[in-house]
Formats: sequence, C-alpha cells, structure tokens
Amino acid sequence: MQQIYDTQVAKRFTIYNSLFLDLPFDDIYVTGTLLPFLGKACEKGYREGKTPVEIIEGFFDEMMPGESEKRRSDFLFQMIQYVERQVVLFDSIEDAAYDKINDIHGKGSIKALISRVETDKKKKELIEKLKTFSVRLTLTAHPTQFYPGNVLGIITDLENAIRTDDLESINLLLQQLGKTGFINREKPTPFDEAISLIWYLENVFYQSIPDIVIRLLKGLGEPIHTWENPGILKVGFWPGGDRDGNPFVTHETTLQVADRLKKWLMRCYYRDLRKLKKRLTFKKVEELIAKAERGIFYTLFENKQVYNSKEDLLEILLEAREALITHHDGLFLNLLDEFILKVRIFGFHFAHMDLRQDSRKHDGLWEEIFSIQGKEFTGTEEELISKVMKTRGLPSLEDFQEPFHKEMLQSLGTVKEIQALNGEEGLHRYIISNCQSVLHVLEVFQLARLTLGAKSSPLPLDIVPLFETIDDLAMAPQIMSKLYETPEYAEHLKSRGMKQNIMLGFSDGTKDGGYLKANWSILVAKEELSEVSRKYGIKVVFFDGRGGPVARGGGNLHNFYASLGEKVDNSEIQVTIQGQTISSNYGKQVSCTYNLEQLLSAGLENHLYPDGEKNLNSKQRELIQSLADLGYESYKKLKNHPKFVPYLEHVAPLKYFGMTNIGSRPLKRGKGSGLRFEDLRAIPFVGSWAQMKQNIPGFFGVGAAIAQAEEEGKLEEIKKLYQKSLFFRTLLSNSMQSLNKCFYPATAYLSKNEEYGEFWKLLFDEYQRSVAKIKDISGMNELLEDNPVTKKSIEIRERIVLPLITIQQYAIQRILEEGKSTHILDKLILRAMFGIINAMRNAA
Repeated sequence: MQQIYDTQVAKRFTIYNSLFLDLPFDDIYVTGTLLPFLGKACEKGYREGKTPVEIIEGFFDEMMPGESEKRRSDFLFQMIQYVERQVVLFDSIEDAAYDKINDIHGKGSIKALISRVETDKKKKELIEKLKTFSVRLTLTAHPTQFYPGNVLGIITDLENAIRTDDLESINLLLQQLGKTGFINREKPTPFDEAISLIWYLENVFYQSIPDIVIRLLKGLGEPIHTWENPGILKVGFWPGGDRDGNPFVTHETTLQVADRLKKWLMRCYYRDLRKLKKRLTFKKVEELIAKAERGIFYTLFENKQVYNSKEDLLEILLEAREALITHHDGLFLNLLDEFILKVRIFGFHFAHMDLRQDSRKHDGLWEEIFSIQGKEFTGTEEELISKVMKTRGLPSLEDFQEPFHKEMLQSLGTVKEIQALNGEEGLHRYIISNCQSVLHVLEVFQLARLTLGAKSSPLPLDIVPLFETIDDLAMAPQIMSKLYETPEYAEHLKSRGMKQNIMLGFSDGTKDGGYLKANWSILVAKEELSEVSRKYGIKVVFFDGRGGPVARGGGNLHNFYASLGEKVDNSEIQVTIQGQTISSNYGKQVSCTYNLEQLLSAGLENHLYPDGEKNLNSKQRELIQSLADLGYESYKKLKNHPKFVPYLEHVAPLKYFGMTNIGSRPLKRGKGSGLRFEDLRAIPFVGSWAQMKQNIPGFFGVGAAIAQAEEEGKLEEIKKLYQKSLFFRTLLSNSMQSLNKCFYPATAYLSKNEEYGEFWKLLFDEYQRSVAKIKDISGMNELLEDNPVTKKSIEIRERIVLPLITIQQYAIQRILEEGKSTHILDKLILRAMFGIINAMRNAA
C-alpha cells in the first residue's frame, strides 16, 4: 500500500505542484519560485537551531535584500496564500486516490464481514444482531472547516480532474484557485452552518447509506422490502439544535433547520420518483407513482402538507409494489424496492436533530420559575428534586425577566412542531451538557413534560445526560442508578422501550484529565453504566462526543469500537463527527461508504468475535488503571502550573480562534472578560496546542506514566499489555499520531524566554519522554512504523505547512520580544492559522 501511495499521491503532488508554483498572485510573479527556497531555509534553519525570526530575516537578507518592511510583509502574506492552496492540491490528490490507497473491499468492509461469517457459520447470528444494531453518525456544527462554498466547489472539480489526469483542466482549476478568496468575509450564522452540512446529506449520505444496507442484505440473502430494521445506519444533526453556550442559536433557527432538512429530502425523493416514472410506465402502477410524485411536488413547491407521515407515502408505494408483482411480473421491482428503502431510512426527517443545553442554564431557569411563583429554589438535592417534580405548571412567557429563559422554553416547544411535520424521528432527544446530578436530568424531564403537555401521557423525548469531566464520569453510574429508581422517570423509560441514551464527552474529558485518564475513565464508565442498566432491565446506548484529533477522542475509531469488550453494551454505535473529519472521511461517496462500513463492521465483530484482546483481565486492568492515574497526576501538575493559562492566552494563538470567520460559536463559555480554564471550549483549546505544533492534550502524561511504572519494574508487563490488548494498543497508536504531528524546533526559542522558558522545557521534556517510551513499548524504531501510509501523509503535510508554521511563530516571537503587537503581526498569526489547521485535516 505504501508503494501505491507513493505513486498515486506523493509523485503526483510533485508533478502538479510544479504547475502550481508558476501561478501569479497580484503583481508578484516570483512568489511561487521563491516558496521552495523558503521551505528549504526553514528546514535548514531549524536543523541549525535558529529561531523563526532568524530564519525569516535571514531569508529576506539573502533573497530579497534591501526590500522595505511593507514589501517583506506583503511577501509573507503571498507565501501564506500559496501554501493554503498547496494544501488544497494535496487534499485533492489524496482524495482522488482514496479507493486505491485504502483497501475498500478488505478488512472491515461489508464484503469481508459476510465472507468471514459464512466461513465461521455465524451468518444467522449476524442477521439476528442486525435486527437491532445501528450506527448513528451525528454531524455537529463545531467549526474548523475553513473553506467557503465556492472553494469547496473548485476542490470537487479539481479532484475529478486529477482522477482522470486531465492536465488542461487541472491547470485551469489551479489558476481559478489562485484567484479565489479562501476567507469568509463574515461569520456564518447557525443556519448557514446547517445548510453547509445538509449538502453532505443530499450529495453523499443519501446515496451511501442505502447502498451499504442493500449490499449487506443482499449478501446475507435477506429480502429488502420486509427487513425490520431499516435504521442500520443513521445520521444525527446538531446545527440548529445545539444551544450549549451558543447564544446565536434560537428556537426560530431550530424550526428553520428542521424545515430545510425536510425540504431538501423532498428534493431527493422528487428526483428519484421522476426517474422511477420513466421505468414504471405500466397500467395500475404508473398512476400510483404519479400520485406519489404529485404529493412530494405539492410538499416541496407549494408548501402543502399532503402526507402527514412517511407511512402515508409508503402506503402508496407499497400499493404500487403489489400491483407491479401481480400484473407485471415484478419488472423493475428492484428500483422500486430501493426507493421504498430510502423512504423507510430517511422518513420525512433526513437526519435526527438533537437539542443540547448546559445544566447550569437549567438551574438558572428553575430559579426564576420558583422566583416568579414566590418560592425559593434552595435545599439539598433531594429537596430540590421534590420541588421540581411537584411543580404542576409553568409561568407564562411574559412573566420571565431573563430573555434566555424564555428562549429555552420556546426551544423545548419546537419539539412538538417538528415532530408534527417531520415525524418523531426528526427531533426526539435533549442532551444535557455538564450533567453532574440526578437533579440535572429531572430538571429537563419535568420541563419537557410541562412544556409539551405530556404530564399524564408518554413524553415523546429522550433525556440524555452528557458526562464530561473525570469526576462526573466516576459519579455517572451512581447518578443513573438513582435516576432509574425515580418512579416518574422509570415510568418514562417504560414508554421509551426501556432504552436510555447516555453521552460521554471525550473532548472535555481529555481537557480535564489528560489523554490516558480520560480514555480509561470513559471505558470504565461505560462498563459500570452497562452493569447498572442491565440490573434495572434497561438497554443503555452510548453516544460518544468525539472530535477529529486524538486529543478529542479521534484517531482510529474502528479499532476503538472493536476493542471495547463484552462488559460494554453494544446495541448501537453513536458518535459525533465534526470539522474537517466530515469532509475528509465522509465528504465523498467512496470515503463515506468505506468509513461507515468500517464502523459498522467494528461494532458487529465486537459482538460476534469476543476474544482475549478485547476483554481485559484483572491484572491488565490494574496496570492500565495505574498508568491512567500516573498520567493524570502528571497532567494535573501541568494544568496547575502558574504559566499554563497565561501561556495559552499570551503565547499560543488561542484568542485568534475567536477572530476567524468560520463558525458562529464564541471562543469560550461564560460572559466574563477573564480567561478561565474551565470555560474554554475544547476546539480552541486543542487547536491552540496544534497550531504551536505541541499537541499537549494528545499525549501529555503518557511518557511520565510509563517512566514511573518502569521504575516500579513494570516495563515488561506494559510491553505484554501492548501486544495482548487491542484497547491499549489502539490508545498508544492514536497517541503516536499526536506525537508525529509535533514539531518542537519551531518553538524552541521559547526555552530562552524569561517568563515561559521553564514551562516550555516542561512540555518538551514530556514530549521527548513520551516518544521514547512509546517506541520502547511498541518495539518500533520510529513512530507509526506499522502505519506507513498515515506516516507518509503526515510527513508531506507537515513539510507543506512548515513555512506557515515558521511565519506564525515569527510573528509570535516578535510580539513576545517587542512587548507589543501590531496589526500586521496579528494578521500574520491569524492568516497562517487557516493553512495549518486545514493541513491537519482532523483538527476539529
């Protein structure tokens, strides 16, 4: 595979990049010619121990002597423009070769899974599991995709041209790319973000999901039209419903997004029905297809609610199916069955929206409710629960002084409206961020009952606690146990099929507890929550809040889900997908199909093939627990270091994330002017470390933990653990990716900084220790030695953006040394961010 990668990607990039470097920008025609010289100057400079300022100024002295300060800064901005477009070119080349550099029919594919179960005589077991199993990918609005829509269009065309080696088109598209702006002039609204992601639903998931389900069922010999679980693969959707700290999301946004989801799905249905009409031209069938098409037409173009539910549409389609079999020997039946399956999968909702809000906001809302009613919202947790559950009505909206509290109640009210138009599947969950108690769950439960008028009838809403911090994860089993014993909530669960969704936050877990502790705490929490739920006869479904990079729960998801073992309930895989991870892993049908199949196979194989690699024994568990605790202590010391927050605030480009026009969300939670660690959002927190090429949340504490365990004589045990445990191996393998993307020479100048020198050395020491210890444990001479394609991809990407990293650090170094910022230096830092983050692809 490495040889194919070299031919299809690395060599192609060298060839097409030579075309690219001839492109002019404005009136500076030598920019492209000078870019390779700057790249070489950076590589040579860091080898010689030079600082970014010495590298950039040395380059100017040699290549552009005597030029004015303005001319020099203009040149740096031109460099940034070139490198940004080099990143696009490389992405397009990699994407064009996707089916060649990935074994799309190999391990983890549907084809390989069916072949394996047939050989092992487990086909019936697989079919039974598939009747209840599903994978749900939730697309989130967390922004790290820097490309505006017009650039994404060029990228799509460029990829197609590269796939066919159409040199003339490639040349023209590269010229277009050179003259097209990469930066949004204004921040997108939450609705804009939703529209951007609906594109993927219409153009990718609408095709990929039915294709996988059809191939799976056909491969197992199961009839498509009678299959009882069409929701094997589902898409969730957070834009428009995720209110956690985003003041720009309103109940009007939620209704707008739900309406757009349905309309764009109707467009897909309308196109398919028009195609069906061309084939199903037979008596007693044609008129039924025409009737179905008319109903969709009226819904789409005339805003008439012809069908009250997907069942109304399916009734017509199934009647047409019967007529096709009875009168026309089932001619073109496969085409009709495939469309019926799409309607069963996507209903009238397209994707499942979720509402999400922070628990502290609900506390504030209940305080005002009680205040309006002339009561106090004080007491022990049990007393507060009693007060909440005894509340028989809510004040009218006009009585509330706090506008945000009115908005929260109106947001809950959208559930009824959306379910009436899009079906219950359109919006059926409310997620509580920062959930820390039974009270936090019951506050939302009771609000929903009172708002939706479901006091005495079943509540059509799942209440989903999100446990994020290390302490919250530890308390989660106890919280859920008490919740299951609450009579009203127990009754609610009965009406929801005895199923409880629980969300676990990898991003904030890692931010709070460090890499090892967070990942281990989440696995332990899943095991204990599974045990507690089984005790009460409840099927628990885990929803993993993950980002793209390892520091936020990313990395190899397939191996992660294949490694969970029998102690974790495995009825569904639910996971958030965000930022560039959507476009890179699910942005094209070939990549979307591949990654969905890998996730589906991972979950199914975990059930069908339990083995020692997946089920940790008590000795292995003790060892991982010990390493997690040691890593946690090391990370806590770092967090408590007096320079930790100042470093993020004044050295790392944290504040610049708030200046990028990529997303509507604010930089941090809370309204205070000061920077508090607990208010930081995971994206800018992780992203700042990534911009500095230090990637602290993805490895810090790993080296320290292994070194301490080695002193206790446990090194050989850890090596055995790496060989025997898929979970531990996946954990270290993913951390290798974080380490491989580090480049400490770019910030080595900080070692001599009077204020931050000691802190930088602390980071660098742990980086070196982690690299050495992971190589020792894995038996590798180099990081990612066992994954040469990923290693090569990272290597090329890092080389492309090295000039950007150097320009950004040049500006940061000057600000630190000169004691003040300037408009130009700020702009250099900000503009360099775009290319650096896009090159990482999984920075969300």
